[in-house]
Amino acid sequence: MSDTISDAGSFRDPSGRVFLVDDKVYRTVMPRAADDFEFVRSTGLIEELVSGGHLIPETIVDNDTLGTAATGARYVLEHPRLPFVSYPYEWPFAALKAAALHHLDVHLAALEHGVNLSDATAYNIQFCGAKPLFIDVLSFRRYREGEFWMGHRQFCEQFLNPLLLRSLVGVPHNSWYRGELEGISAQWLSRMLPLRHKLSPNVLSHVVLQARFQTRSGSQKQATHVVAKRQLPRTAFKHILTGLKKWIARLEPGGRGETVWQAYAGDNTYAPDETSRKHEFINTFAEAVTGGVVWDIGCNTGDYTSVALAAGVGTVIGFDYDQATLDLAFSRAQAKDLNFLPLYMDAANPPPSQGWAQGERQGLAQRAKPDALIALALIHHLAISKNVPLPAVVDWLVDLAPEGVIEFVQKTDPMVRTLLQLREDVFDDYSEEAFVQAVERRAELVRTETVSESGRRLFWYRRR
Repeated sequence: MSDTISDAGSFRDPSGRVFLVDDKVYRTVMPRAADDFEFVRSTGLIEELVSGGHLIPETIVDNDTLGTAATGARYVLEHPRLPFVSYPYEWPFAALKAAALHHLDVHLAALEHGVNLSDATAYNIQFCGAKPLFIDVLSFRRYREGEFWMGHRQFCEQFLNPLLLRSLVGVPHNSWYRGELEGISAQWLSRMLPLRHKLSPNVLSHVVLQARFQTRSGSQKQATHVVAKRQLPRTAFKHILTGLKKWIARLEPGGRGETVWQAYAGDNTYAPDETSRKHEFINTFAEAVTGGVVWDIGCNTGDYTSVALAAGVGTVIGFDYDQATLDLAFSRAQAKDLNFLPLYMDAANPPPSQGWAQGERQGLAQRAKPDALIALALIHHLAISKNVPLPAVVDWLVDLAPEGVIEFVQKTDPMVRTLLQLREDVFDDYSEEAFVQAVERRAELVRTETVSESGRRLFWYRRR
């Protein structure tokens, strides 16, 4: 049997652990969770959600499949392995909104079957392309008549409050959420909201009143005592979830004036024939990695991602730091049903491994390795805007994927001239010759082509 690796993010749940073996994912179901697991399966909920594409599929396998890792488990489940695990602090607004609505839909479906959710963590949602998928079958348990929604605060902190931060204040949630892995508390959000928003019935009940509970001395103990005694009819429970769903569905990003990069895909320095050459180059490259997973670093709205997918690439995970661009890219993936997930990332500050023991939430390089990458109009931003040495930029990209396409942009290009307008040009080593030398230290060049009058050049590398 291959090495069995315990997923570092699943240690908090005594009901079962997640294990990785090669390209397979297994989950143990411990005795404390077995009765609820059996009941939930008997209701038909699991089958309904899986068949509708809302829940990750599962198969009960022999405990011996996991060897000693299954010691004490009542059941062992096998799940398909997703091409990439993403986290809420990487999702653009549109993805977080889709995940929140999906969580509420799953919860409402569960209540119809006499089932409840034990928590409301956003980390129980993953994406297949732009489609959200619930992944934690052990969150389902038997509904107890009259019980209160114990996951309400968690839902607000990990879904609702980050959405409101962007929608009502115009501030993206990503950096704050990455620093506070459990989400954004009502206490801090409430301090940021203008009075006119606090007077909204929805904000008042889900943010302001929660913030007051959190700031009162002894409020947590008091709230727990009150909730334990409170009776909430199932119809009222559904009403809360339905009301949140309607509200969240109406939320839109605030402060989203058009950015430079949002318009870049359709308004750049390329002539139509130059764009065509670039498309053709990416198409040829993508045909060579048919069925694989490609990372598009600096994906913009997904123009070249669409070319790669049409040429046969299996999955594209895109990364960009421009919020408006990412919202458009996610909407594009949804509308065209593309196997494309655009995520937020500052390439000069990629997500690190963090959380408990610095491993609960894995860093970008630790989570997965793509089969190939596309890095167009990227390296000049890192080398010039961020002062990262050009060889270091090349090494980072080549380390990420065994082959890929990297675009080099000359100093004479209008975009680079713009970057240098307000600063001294101290980048003596930024040249195509230095770039080629850096690549050829690690890889062979399969193909190169100049695609613009300013000298922009595409380099297809293959790591040795």
